[in-house]
Amino acid sequence: IIGVAQGRQGQPSAVILDGRTLQSSCESGPRAGYDGYKRRRGSKVHMAVDTLGHLLALHVTPADEQERAQVQVLCEAVQEVTGETVKLAWADQGYTGEKARSDAQAHGVQLEVVKLPEAKKGFVLLPRRWVVERSFGWLARFRRLARDYERLPQVLGGLHFLVFVILMLPAATRILATAGSS
Repeated sequence: IIGVAQGRQGQPSAVILDGRTLQSSCESGPRAGYDGYKRRRGSKVHMAVDTLGHLLALHVTPADEQERAQVQVLCEAVQEVTGETVKLAWADQGYTGEKARSDAQAHGVQLEVVKLPEAKKGFVLLPRRWVVERSFGWLARFRRLARDYERLPQVLGGLHFLVFVILMLPAATRILATAGSS
């Protein structure tokens, strides 16, 4: 609804993929893994968002799972939700490799890895990748998602979808109010 009200197509044609590691609690302990890059034990939430930053698909794994191994699951879920309209996916350097590219191609998605410039000094805004980082920022406003307090990964994933519904409600009510008054 929100994308259509902003003059966009009904279904997205591009997505952004990324993952974030949530530190584990005693409840998530048995299924938590160790993320060597972040140097913490916990769960990793792999997300696919549209170009507006709205959540389309999500997959929860132990933190020691590689991001490139989740491309197939995310692309399959995105194509199911959107009705096979997604043709392009932007991702960070964690999604490099031929297997990730072929997994995306199997679902009709071209995987494009956005890399950092070679001579990086300070903060660099990466094209298209900032959208998913903003979505992670939106999630950070909810304390329940600051750590992995859940025993089941399905509950953690469901809470992420619930938060995005809460975040989209004000915009949806404005759109429905203007549509109802005309």
